[in-house]
Amino acid sequence: MGLVDTHCHLQSEKFADDLAAVLQRTSDALDWAVVVGDGIEGSRAALELAEKYAALYAVVGVHPYESKDYDDAAEDLLREWCELSDVVALGEMGLDYYNEFTPRAEQRGPFERQLALACDIGRAVVIHNRDADADILAILREYAGALPGCIMHCFGSDAAFAEACLELGFYISFAGNVTFPKAQSLRDAARVVPMNRLLVETDAPYLAPQPQRGKRCEPGFVRFTAECLAELKGLSLEDFAAATTRNAAAVYGIIQNR
Repeated sequence: MGLVDTHCHLQSEKFADDLAAVLQRTSDALDWAVVVGDGIEGSRAALELAEKYAALYAVVGVHPYESKDYDDAAEDLLREWCELSDVVALGEMGLDYYNEFTPRAEQRGPFERQLALACDIGRAVVIHNRDADADILAILREYAGALPGCIMHCFGSDAAFAEACLELGFYISFAGNVTFPKAQSLRDAARVVPMNRLLVETDAPYLAPQPQRGKRCEPGFVRFTAECLAELKGLSLEDFAAATTRNAAAVYGIIQNR
């Protein structure tokens, strides 16, 4: 099929009891998957998985929830990790105004520092955005011209915001919530995203797509999201998978069979 999961968290403790079985199912279902960090320790764990399994790649970075942990030492470590072939981007980084585990004012500095780092070392970025559309867009506009790639992860906004991101040359990634019956606004947003800018992900262990909703999500579940969006786009699943996998390889700079 040629599907990939562009964003998952296999290092999560929710996979601790049966990780080997999950990895086998992932290998059976997908060509490769990207394990994304959510802080220094989560990034370290993602990298360890990518170093151990050829079908996994790592993204390293500091989530807005962990903004308080971003300092010079953390930045130096991220810079060091990004020299490794298993690391394909910086992230996930961004702003979260929904939970605000870190005050809004304290999220911006670490976000901008990571964007500046990405521009300096030539790495794509993976963006977390929750209820922060205006501020996210204002910040990203300052860096967009120097970023080699940008993924709006687990897109949760409307079509107008999608179009604004597309104008900046970003990729837009949809997770299982686009399959939910009441998520028509997400499907409307997906309609405006051209196939050369579209990605699919699971954000596993979260947001299992509709046929598996309520269960712990796994990378292989990305097929259900792909099926939903392929139908929306009027494509076969095979053609949709081929296109989104090309996009993922392009933005992450992945050459298979490493």
